[in-house]
Amino acid sequence: MGTDRQMTTGGGLRRGLGRRQMALLGLGSALGTGLFLGAGAAISVAGPAVLISYAAGALIALTVAFALGEMVSALPVQGSFGTIAARYLGPFAGFSVRWIYWLALIVGIGSEVVAAAIYLRFWWPDVPLWLAVVVFAGAVTAVNTAGVKNFGSTESVLSAIKAFAVVAFIVIGVVLIVFGLPEMPATGVSNWTSHGGFLPEGTLAIWLVMSIVLFSFAGIELVAVSAPEAEEPGKSLRGALRSLILRLTLFYLGAIAVMLAVMPWPKLASGHSTETSPFVMMFHAAGIPAAASVTNFVVLVTALSAANANLYASGRMLHSLGGDRLAPRALGATTRHGVPRRAVLVSSLGFLVTAGLTALFGARVFSVMLALGTFGVIAVWIIILCTLYAFRKDADRPPSTLRLRGGRVTPALGIMALLSVYATGFYVPEMRLACYVGGPALALLAVAYWVLVRRRTPLSGDPSDLPPAVTRTG
Repeated sequence: MGTDRQMTTGGGLRRGLGRRQMALLGLGSALGTGLFLGAGAAISVAGPAVLISYAAGALIALTVAFALGEMVSALPVQGSFGTIAARYLGPFAGFSVRWIYWLALIVGIGSEVVAAAIYLRFWWPDVPLWLAVVVFAGAVTAVNTAGVKNFGSTESVLSAIKAFAVVAFIVIGVVLIVFGLPEMPATGVSNWTSHGGFLPEGTLAIWLVMSIVLFSFAGIELVAVSAPEAEEPGKSLRGALRSLILRLTLFYLGAIAVMLAVMPWPKLASGHSTETSPFVMMFHAAGIPAAASVTNFVVLVTALSAANANLYASGRMLHSLGGDRLAPRALGATTRHGVPRRAVLVSSLGFLVTAGLTALFGARVFSVMLALGTFGVIAVWIIILCTLYAFRKDADRPPSTLRLRGGRVTPALGIMALLSVYATGFYVPEMRLACYVGGPALALLAVAYWVLVRRRTPLSGDPSDLPPAVTRTG
C-alpha cells in the first residue's frame, strides 16, 4: 500500500534529459549487436558490397529520423509517435504501432542480452548462456528503475565508452591499413576487390542483407520517445537527431570499411558465427590478443547498453499505453520520482522468456530474434512515414523545429524501400520466419483492439485531447 501511495497516474514523467543524453540514448540503442554481430552475417552474404547496403540503410534511417523530428518537435508527447499516429491516423493506428514497437523492443532487449551472454563466453566458455542472460537482465532492470537523471547518466557513460571504442577501432584499423605492424605488413584496401571483386555475390546480395542492416539502425526512435523527459524538447530533439545520424553513419561505414580492408571478406564469412564478433576476429588476425580481449569487453558493454536503452523505451511505451487505457491502467502509473516502474518491470519479463528460449535453443535464438525485431521495426517505420503525410495536412498543427525535405517524394521512397525489405523474406530464411510470425501477430493485435478497446471513446482528433503529458514547446 505504501508503494501505491507513491505512485501517480497519468503523465508523471520528469524532465531530466539534456540534448547530449538524448543523443547518447539513441546511440546506445542503435549502436549494438547490429554492428558487432550483425555485420559479420551481412558480410558473409554480400562481401565488400555490404558498404552500399549500410549507406542505403543510413539514408532510410535518416528519412525516418527527420520525419520523427518534424512531428515530435511539434508534439513532444507521452507515447511519442504512437500517440501522434492515434491523433492523425486514428485510434487503431496508435494502438497497433505502440504495441508493435513494444514487442519489437522486447525482442531487441532479448537479442542484446543473448549477445552479451555470448560475449561473456569469450573468457568463460563453460558459463551457461541462460544463467548469464538472467544476471545481465537483473542488472539492466535495476538501472531502469532508477530516476531518469540517474538512468541518463548511466546510459551516457555506457554509450560514450562504446563510441570511443569504435573510434579507436577505426583508428587502429587505419594504422593497420596504411602503416602495418612489425608482425603484419600494411594491408592497403586491396581486400575490397581481391576476392571476387567488390560485388562477389552480385548486386542482388546488396538488397538481401537489408534486413540485417536496418536492424543495425533500429533505435533512432528512442530520441523521440525520450522527448517528454527532455529539459528542452524541441531544441534538444533537433540537435540530438542530427548528432545521432552523423555518428551512426560514420561509425557503421567507417568500422565496416576498415574491417573489410584489414581482413579478406571470405575469411570473415567462413569464420563468422554468433560465438565470435568480427571485431575480435580482426584483432586476432593482427596478432594483438590483448586488444581482442579489450574489444570483446567493449562489445559486451555495447550489448548491455543497447538492452538498457531498449528497456527504457519499452517501459515508456507501455506506460503510455496504460495511461491511455490501451493496456492495464496500473501500467500508466509512475513513482514519486517520475519512473514508470510497473511498466519497466512488466517489460523486463521479456528477459525471462529470452532466458527460457536460450536454455532450450542456445545461441541460435539470436538470429531468430534479430529477424523478428527487424519485422517490427520496419512496420513501425512505415507507420511513422504514413503519419507524416496526415500530420502535414493539419493546418492547425503546432510549429516544428525540424522538417524532412523532399516534400511528398522522400517519405514515399522511404515507404517503398521498407516494403522491399519485407520482400527479402522470399530469399532470406530468417526474414521468412519473421514474416510468418509477424503477420499473425498483426492480425492478433487487430482482434485485440476490436474486442477490448473499440468500445471505449477514442481521441476525437483535437490537439487538446492528446494525453496530459503533451507539451506545446517547439
